[in-house]
Amino acid sequence: MTFTRLTHLIFATLVATATATGATPNILWITSEDNGPQLGCYGDKYANTPNIDALAERSLRYHRCWSNAPVCAPARTTIISGMHATSLGGHHMRSGVKLPADFNTYPDILRKAGYYCTNNSKKDYNFATEDGGWNDSGRKAHWRNRPGKNIPFFSIFNFTVSHESKIRTRPHQLKHDPAEAPLPAYHPDTPEVRHDWAQYYDKMTEMDQQVGAILAELEADGLNESTIIFYYGDHGSGMPRSKRWPFDSGLRVPLLLHVPSEFRHLAPSDYESGKLTDRLISFVDLGPTAISLTGLKPPPNMQGTPFAGKYNGPEKEHLFGYRGRMDERVDMVRTCTDGRFIYMRHFYPDRPYMKHVDYMFQTPTTRVWNEMYRAGKLNADQAKFWQKKPVEELFDLKEDPDEIHNLANSPAHQEKTAELRSTLQTWMRETLDLGLLPEAEMHRLAGSQSPREYALTHKNLFARLSDVAFRSMAQSNGYSTQELVKLSTDPHSGIRFWAVRGLSTRPANDSDRNKALIAASNDVSPSVAIAACDGLLSAESRSTRQ
Repeated sequence: MTFTRLTHLIFATLVATATATGATPNILWITSEDNGPQLGCYGDKYANTPNIDALAERSLRYHRCWSNAPVCAPARTTIISGMHATSLGGHHMRSGVKLPADFNTYPDILRKAGYYCTNNSKKDYNFATEDGGWNDSGRKAHWRNRPGKNIPFFSIFNFTVSHESKIRTRPHQLKHDPAEAPLPAYHPDTPEVRHDWAQYYDKMTEMDQQVGAILAELEADGLNESTIIFYYGDHGSGMPRSKRWPFDSGLRVPLLLHVPSEFRHLAPSDYESGKLTDRLISFVDLGPTAISLTGLKPPPNMQGTPFAGKYNGPEKEHLFGYRGRMDERVDMVRTCTDGRFIYMRHFYPDRPYMKHVDYMFQTPTTRVWNEMYRAGKLNADQAKFWQKKPVEELFDLKEDPDEIHNLANSPAHQEKTAELRSTLQTWMRETLDLGLLPEAEMHRLAGSQSPREYALTHKNLFARLSDVAFRSMAQSNGYSTQELVKLSTDPHSGIRFWAVRGLSTRPANDSDRNKALIAASNDVSPSVAIAACDGLLSAESRSTRQ
C-alpha cells in the first residue's frame, strides 16, 4: 500500500468516526436548471413552489447570489473548480481547456478526506476531461450507495425539468394562467411570450415536486438532523435576455442554506430560519464553502470565499459576472455589482446584444421578439436588445429591476460608474482574466501548457492587456487613432488584437486606420488577422449603407 493511499484511508477513518459521533455533517446540494428566484419564498405570487417554500422556512435565504456565468457550462466550471472560469480559460460555452498539473476540484478534496461524493447526474464542465473527482456520477448516483452508513456523504441532485428546452416543448397544457404571467419590461406582450412564461412557471412547479421527493428520501433515511442542505438554481431563467446574458436577470439565482441544530456552530453568523440575508454570494464560493463545512481549509488556488463552516470568511463587497462565446457567437462582457448597482462592460459594442444563436432561436419568445423588431413594432425598451451596445452600462437594481435604464452617462451617477469600472478592471487584472486573449489565441499561446499556467507565468502581461482592452473602445480617456496604430504593431499578439478591435470602431474614412488594418490583416496571429479583416469588412458595410 502506498503512503498516499494509507494517508487517505486514515483520513477516511477519522472522518467516518467523527460522523458517527455527530461531529461531521453530511452535505446535500439540490440544484435546478435555468431558473432565477421565481419562487414563492422569494415573493413571487405567480409561482407555485410549496416544497422549496417549506425548505426556505427552515433555511437562510440569500437575496443576491450570482452564478458568475449566465449559462451552464461556464457556471459549472466555476463551481467545480472554486475558481472563476475566466481564470482557467473555461468561460466560453462548451470549450475543453487543459487544467494545471495537480489541479484538485472540491470533490477531489472531500473524497480524499473520506467523504463519499456523488453527482446525479450532470457534469458539463468546460475541461478537456469530464472527471470532476466523484466517487459516482450518473443517474443512479445516490448517498444510499455509500459503502457504510457511518461514512459521510456529499451528494448533488440536479433537476433539468426547468431547463430552457422544456419551456418551448409543445404541446403543453398550461396550468398557470398566461394572462396573469408577470412580463419583464423588455419583452413584448404577445400570446407566445405569455405562453412561454406560463410554461416556465409550470416547469418550476414540476421541479419543486422533484425537490420535495428528494427531501422525503432524506427524511425517510433518518438523515435530516445530520445533513446540511443547499438549494440553488444554476443561472437565470431560460427565457431570452436572462440565460446567456450577464445582467442580474441572467446571473441571479435562488440560494437556500439549511443547517440542522446539531451543526449550527458551522452556520453563518447571521443564520436564522426563514431569514433573508443581504450577504453577497456567488458560485465561486460554493466549493470552498463545502470544504470549510467539513473542517478543511480550502486550497490557496481557490478564489472563492467560504460563507459557512470553520473557515467562514469576510463578506464580499462585490460580485462579478462574465459572458464569452455563446455557442457559435463570439462576445465578451464583464459585469460587477455591489448589490444595488450593476456595472456592465461591453468589449464588442459594435455588435448587438441579441445575436442569432440557433439554440436560443428555437424558443417562440425569441422568434416573435425578433420578428416584431424587424417589423418596427417594439417600443424603445423592447427594441434595445436587438441593437448595438454602448461600451458601458450602469443599472440601479432597486429602482430598475428589469435593467432597462442605462445610468452610465448620468451626471448623478458618475462616481458610482467610475467606482465599479475601476473595481471590475482591478478584478480582471488580479484574477488574470483569460478573456483578455481571444479564445484561439489563448490556446495558441499556451501551447502544451494549460491556459492558467500560461497566465501565471505572464502575470505582468494582464495588467497591460486590461488597460489596452478598456481604453481601446473607451468613450472617454481612450486612445487616439495614432496610439492605436502604434499598438497594432506591438510585440504581443494580445495587445495587437485590442488595438485592431479599437481601430475597427473608428471612422471608415480614416486613412491611417485603414492602412493599419490592412497591415494587420497579414498578422502572424490568426486572431489578429481575422479581427483586422472584420474591421475592414464592417467599414465597407457601413460605407455601402451610407
